Parts: sequence; structure tokens; C-alpha cells
Amino acid sequence: MTDVLGWPPKATGGGLGADSRSLRNRWRTASLAAGWRFPSDWALPEVDTVCAAVVGGAAPEMALAGLGRARAAAGAGLAETLTDLAALHAVLAEPECAERLVVPNIDATPSRLLRVTAVAWADVALDQLAKAEVTDPLTSLPTAAYLRTRLTEVYREAARQEQPAALDHLLLVVTMDFSLLAGWPRLTGMILVADAVRQVFDGGESVAALGPSTVGVLLRRDGGIAQRGVLLRRELHARLSVDAQLHQAGDPRIRMLRLPPTHEAACELLGSLGRA
Repeated sequence: MTDVLGWPPKATGGGLGADSRSLRNRWRTASLAAGWRFPSDWALPEVDTVCAAVVGGAAPEMALAGLGRARAAAGAGLAETLTDLAALHAVLAEPECAERLVVPNIDATPSRLLRVTAVAWADVALDQLAKAEVTDPLTSLPTAAYLRTRLTEVYREAARQEQPAALDHLLLVVTMDFSLLAGWPRLTGMILVADAVRQVFDGGESVAALGPSTVGVLLRRDGGIAQRGVLLRRELHARLSVDAQLHQAGDPRIRMLRLPPTHEAACELLGSLGRA
């Protein structure tokens, strides 16, 4: 068998002459021993592709790139992915040790194969990061970072029209006083507040969680703002009054805030609201 992975195979009748199933089993054992966290997640179709390429004497770069992408898509970290590659290297570097556990060493793995695998992993991981929506894990609302981005667009549009951003937009803020609550009631309260805000402002308004007790809505000025404010108060009362502890926290505070003159000042405002 040719040296397809960049290290000299040792001559004997063990590992490298075995079929892909045998290689796969030894690779899996070495990877789990090296710290692969979830054994049920190790097996992927791309693993078999790599084994077939190695056993068949083909150049492994394309197969390893496919495995790197698959590992990233499945949620494996880069360190874990490269340790898994090192486990394959260790198995192939010691073919005569079929019955003995080998010790993976990333530093001993050929750099070109580490590079191919890492680059493929990073391509998918960065793509996932770019497409990920920035959301608050409790309420599932976008975070303040999203609202800052929306404000950038609003202030840019206002500058192009040579008018203040506050002329067409305002910020509605809902704040709960959770000072007397802790644990589940506090978490439940924010979930219910977020649900009420989504119910009322479902026409494309920019809604975001600004802090642990504050939700903000970027609105266009129109004739229906006051009416929707009343509706929001009703929806909040209906949801929060069903729980005795949340009812003790009092009614949420709803404010209509004028946008500051500049985008920088608006971002500072969001920051102060999030700390409330």
C-alpha cells in the first residue's frame, strides 16, 4: 500500500492491510479513547469514505475535507475534529498494534492533512455563524445587537432624507419590576411579556430583548400607536394576572421614547435600558 497519508506504514500483517471495516473499528476505538464526547455521534457516512480512500490507496485530502465539513455540520468542535484525525493517523502509523490501544498525537499528524480538515471545518462553521440569528435564548426575541443594526438603517435613511430619525420612528419600551421575584417566576414573566409584545406588534416592527427585564420595539409613527399601546397593556395584564407571584410584581411599565439625535446616542440609550 502506498503512503497516502504522509507517514511511513510499518511493515507487518496488521492494520494497513485490513479492510475498511477493520480500519474504521480501530479508528473509532482510538478516537473515543482520546476523548470523543458522544460515541453515538462519531459514525458518519464521511468516515466510511475516508476509510475506503485510505484502504484503496487513494489520496485522502478530498475525503478528509468532506469529513471536516460533516463534523462541523454535526456540531463537533475543531479540537475534537482534529483529535479524531490524529486518532486515524495513530492507527495507520502503528498497523501492527491491532490489539493495543494507540495514543493519538496531533503534533505528529501531517500538517497538510490537518490544514485540509481544519479549513473544511471552518468553512461550514463560519457559514453557520453568519447565518445564525442573534436571539435571546429565554424569549426567542432578537437581542439588542439586532436592534442596534436596525437603528443604523433608520438613521442612515433619515440622514439621506435630511430629517431627524425621530420624525418617523420611536421606541416603545416594556419594563418589568422583578426585584421581588427570583427563579422560575422571573423567567416565566419575561416569556409572557415577550409573547404579548409579539402578539400586538406582528406587522414587521423590530422587536428585541434589551435586558433581563426589558423588551423594546422600534415603531414607525402612525395613527395607531396609542391604540396598540392600550392593546399591549391588556395583553400583558391577561397573561401576568394568572400567576399570583407575577401579579404581585405589579403592572409592566410601558414607555414611548423619542429617538435621540444621533445613532451613537440611540445605542447608548439601548444600553441604559438593558441595565434597567
